[in-house]
Amino acid sequence: MSVDLHCHSTISDGAHRPSEVMTMAHENGTTMVSLTDHDHTGGLAEARTAAEALGMRFINGTEASITWRGRSIHIVGLNFDDQNEALLAHQARVRSGRIERLARISEKLAKKGIDGLYEGALALASNPEMVGRAHMARYLMQAGHVKHMQQAFKKYLGEGKPGYVSHDWATLEDTVRVITEAGGMAVIAHPGRYTVSATALRELVREFKEAGGTGIEVSSGSHSLNEVINFALMADKFELYASAGSDFHAQGEGGRKMGCPPELPKICRPIWTQFD
Repeated sequence: MSVDLHCHSTISDGAHRPSEVMTMAHENGTTMVSLTDHDHTGGLAEARTAAEALGMRFINGTEASITWRGRSIHIVGLNFDDQNEALLAHQARVRSGRIERLARISEKLAKKGIDGLYEGALALASNPEMVGRAHMARYLMQAGHVKHMQQAFKKYLGEGKPGYVSHDWATLEDTVRVITEAGGMAVIAHPGRYTVSATALRELVREFKEAGGTGIEVSSGSHSLNEVINFALMADKFELYASAGSDFHAQGEGGRKMGCPPELPKICRPIWTQFD
């Protein structure tokens, strides 16, 4: 079974429509897939229709933004009721802060000689309420300020860089609760991307487990082989299920290929074994 439980579309910060993402997954041999747009479920119906028409099993998904100890962390929600009113209200509250954050980042980078970021990022966002740093990075690349997406984050948008703006998203506890009460499973997304100490990462996983979290994204398009092994051991230690996702956003961005996350180590308990 080839599984990809983490990818994005134009509903959030991806570059392809939900149905197009599903077609790419199928072309790469995926048999089970989830669309996990940031804080939004608006693309699930289109993605499900396309995936099922292609013979793939589709799982409802989203990637929730949280703040933990002052840091931005992502939690993937899987296999939930996408009509759950509490979940939809929670996501709407989180989305409301994105335009404000863009304005603050634009103001900071304007002082560094970069003009037009606000308008440029919005023009690249198919869904304006979901404008994010990926849209800003694409604008910086198109405007010639950087050569590629990764450079945009390393030079301007990443933590500690001139355009970084922290933001208070939802809490870990509230996010896990909302996902689980909607019948879903909460997963820590791409843990290898967080610039925290090994001790802090273990504390995050412990608090996540105590809050009712279900799994860790062991296999990610962001992870090296060594990280996949390390997070497999961490999932085993904390008795959490393992998930796998490419974190695909667009063809040619970040080296992530739709439908092709690394294979889970044999020690793992795949989270999809728990889906109804």
